[in-house]
Amino acid sequence: MTTNPSDRIRLLIVDDHPVVRDGLVSILHEGEPDLEVVGEAGDGKEAVEAWRNLRPTVVIMDLQLPGQTGVEAIQAIRREDPEAAILVLTTFDGDADIQRALEAGARGYLLKSVRRAILIEAVRAVASGQRYLPPATAARLLEGIEAERLTPRELDVLKLLAEGQRNREIADILGLAEPTVKIHVNNLLRKLQAKDRTEAAVIAFKRGLIHLPN
Repeated sequence: MTTNPSDRIRLLIVDDHPVVRDGLVSILHEGEPDLEVVGEAGDGKEAVEAWRNLRPTVVIMDLQLPGQTGVEAIQAIRREDPEAAILVLTTFDGDADIQRALEAGARGYLLKSVRRAILIEAVRAVASGQRYLPPATAARLLEGIEAERLTPRELDVLKLLAEGQRNREIADILGLAEPTVKIHVNNLLRKLQAKDRTEAAVIAFKRGLIHLPN
């Protein structure tokens, strides 16, 4: 069966690993005449530039990118075109990651462990203007919505806490009084339902509130 070129879903693949991009090109071309990979990008800035030049139907976007992050690239693209269709494909499975991506403007969110058929189904759904969240991903998102949100300052403290900084060091870095830092740490333990600083850091990484440096 042939497909009119004008009816094809034109795809831009954004991932910093060439082997992943090669694999996606193969997966999306194989036996799918309505799908066409028109471009690739290896970081967030390249993604925005490629989107401007190619105007693909759907961008398949990783979140962990060098330089400009995937979320920042999504925001940049959506500022130029609020209707741009972006599907996240990533290893990040925390509720905070999902929420950030959707708030930035992504229409779908998949993990890289997903089966080929689901990826293709998601691409077609997003291309047609629908949103696409697998049940497990939607459940993780709901968990995050139900959890108590952290303030920007609490996130600053959490990042330093996870690096092993003590209260005095955190206070010096952030320009806060040490008793104020102690209040933030106590609030973090309560909101994250953690018994100590180490468990708070583990929960934060698991939920995607913070990430290890690239």
